[in-house]
Amino acid sequence: MNTTTFLVVDDEKPLLDFVRKNLEVRGYKVLTASNGLEALAIFNNEQVDLVILDVMMPHLDGLETTRRIRENSTVPIIILTALGEEADKVRAFDLGADDYLTKPFGVGELLGRVKAVLRRSHWSEPNVKDERIQRGEILAELDRHRVTVRGAEIELTPTEYSLLVYLMRNAGKVLPHRAILQNVWGAEYGHEAEYLRVYIGRLRQKIEVDPLKPKYLRTEHGIGYVFEG
Repeated sequence: MNTTTFLVVDDEKPLLDFVRKNLEVRGYKVLTASNGLEALAIFNNEQVDLVILDVMMPHLDGLETTRRIRENSTVPIIILTALGEEADKVRAFDLGADDYLTKPFGVGELLGRVKAVLRRSHWSEPNVKDERIQRGEILAELDRHRVTVRGAEIELTPTEYSLLVYLMRNAGKVLPHRAILQNVWGAEYGHEAEYLRVYIGRLRQKIEVDPLKPKYLRTEHGIGYVFEG
């Protein structure tokens, strides 16, 4: 029996039921809420492994709900957006969302996104034994899933951690957008350049002395990114 627990949040009952049924039939435990306030009450009292929530909801919208969850949790978050809500999508990434689904979506797309996010949230890597990657003032201890910058530990979401470790492993190489997406997000990705722009920005805030003049995470315009170190 799959013990993974999802919290699905949407004020549209047909969509809520659609997501719930398709996850439950595959053995997942699913908790549901119809707005952000209900979602936070459940989240604070249950062990939740992944949150799927709509952006537009009454009482407390998905963006504010994401912000509040991120205040003290790195749980993976998938947001649901309607066509044309590009600004909301980018804002959600800025607040810490891991992925998104654009309505309407099918079962295959739902399950693909869920599996990709869960894969990234499983921080452990095979055959990692006391491996350490040191690049300048940044140290990644893979066996402990810990990153320290200038001697201080920083908090990273699973996606931020996976991205930083991939870049550090390939320090000095110019990595194209598509290669980064497929290695960090998964083989089903490749065109979501906005993911990288937002996540690189978040990493710069956490590891650079001056995020506006990055020493480590350098942009190769029109190509991708390179970790200098």
